Amino acid sequence: MAGHHHHEHSGTNLVDAAREALLASGEQWTEMRADVFAALAGQDRPASAYDVAEAVSRGRGKRVAANSVYRILDLFVRANLARRIESANAYVANSHPGCRHDCIFLICDSCGKTVHIDDDRLTGALVGAAREAGFADVRPVVELRGHCADCSDD
Repeated sequence: MAGHHHHEHSGTNLVDAAREALLASGEQWTEMRADVFAALAGQDRPASAYDVAEAVSRGRGKRVAANSVYRILDLFVRANLARRIESANAYVANSHPGCRHDCIFLICDSCGKTVHIDDDRLTGALVGAAREAGFADVRPVVELRGHCADCSDD
């Protein structure tokens, strides 16, 4: 099977799934972590730590430092609650935090829209090549840049 099938969460279900996944990893679900996750999940595009810090600051009515948000986002990536888009230095909430798999991101150079797809044929070949080169515990993150359907119509 080419694609990886999983249940996509949204809204309150996504927050609940994220909390459960973080607790299962042995971490705590604090009020600040909840606020950071909600702010990240509320973004319609990949968000920088500064974007998330700004949203959390607005919600809390007081300034939240971006370096605090960076640490939480890094924890979320390690715990599979968020994905980091390297080329944009930005993050997206993982809509299926209980499911571990490799990532393929399609990123629009015009509008910034990011789509996440799964294709085990592609990432499996990358993992296989890495194993042949002597690497273990490899999790590919592939980023493809181009123009989304909306922007390529212009």
